[in-house]
Amino acid sequence: MTKLPLWRTLFNEQPRTLLENDDFTVTAFRYASGVEGLRVQNARGHLVILPWMGQMIWDAEFDGRDLTMKNMFSQPLPAKEVVATYGCFAFHSGLLANGCPAPEDTHPLHGEMPCAPMDDAWLELEGDSLRIGGRYEYVMGFGHHYQAHPSVTLHKDSALFDIDMAVTNLASVPMPLQYMCHMNYAYVEGATFSQNIPDEAIQLRESIPAHVKPTEQWLAFNQRLQQGEATLKMLDAPHYYDPEIVFFADRLDRYTGTPEFRMIAPDGVTFVTRFTSAELNYATRWILYNGDQRVAAFALPATCRPEGFLAAQSSDSLIHLAEAETRHFTVTTGIL
Repeated sequence: MTKLPLWRTLFNEQPRTLLENDDFTVTAFRYASGVEGLRVQNARGHLVILPWMGQMIWDAEFDGRDLTMKNMFSQPLPAKEVVATYGCFAFHSGLLANGCPAPEDTHPLHGEMPCAPMDDAWLELEGDSLRIGGRYEYVMGFGHHYQAHPSVTLHKDSALFDIDMAVTNLASVPMPLQYMCHMNYAYVEGATFSQNIPDEAIQLRESIPAHVKPTEQWLAFNQRLQQGEATLKMLDAPHYYDPEIVFFADRLDRYTGTPEFRMIAPDGVTFVTRFTSAELNYATRWILYNGDQRVAAFALPATCRPEGFLAAQSSDSLIHLAEAETRHFTVTTGIL
């Protein structure tokens, strides 16, 4: 294995090639906003990763397809909370708390990890794979202390890539853990969904978070979904998807050890997300279509529902890491 450390000084306004061979090209650059970007490319496409900001995947494009949701951001912005730079393809949601906070919760939307200032970043080249790794140490006086190791792995001649997260509790007391691999796939008109779990395992969200402002049309459509008079197996009625429509699939290990979710475009192009229920036992489907944001997040693997810390605690889906314990999470996604 060849390992190449990354330094912030490598990232300038003028793109700089850091690695190039027959299989991969890696280019470092800096956005006008000051955020560092790393473009990693193979023969099928590329990812743009933000190695110093939570290791977000800002952009993803393969086989001429832009995988990233339509959004209002022309570039990533320096931010402490993900909502202030919500234009990326994927981010790590968590880790001490996850999802949309309830009024009684005290954590930010999707937790502290999405925009975390990374301590280290590097490249690893091994065989037919290129891995972008990183390290972030969270420590708070009279609070929690952990180390996170996110990574993204691109493979030779493949439009599938791996998103990983490893979390180690460095404190002498147990720490709570909530994690979601939050992938914001682009909305594809006329696309259909399939998965290797029963349809009835995917349930419509009945709660209404504070950021959702219901309309009469939206409420009526949700009622039709609840009563089985309408379905959302195809993206063919965008006027009903504003505000967002959300579905939950809980305790996936009841159905399979290897959940696989697909979104199939009308021309046959198939987007896929795979993981294991031993690591990520919940999944969320998030659909939104309006003039500013269009997203079809057909599968967001997680350790719990994205309804905040207190909801996970009350539903007994909150994980705790013992002293020195590590949890690993791996998601494979992209185009088949």
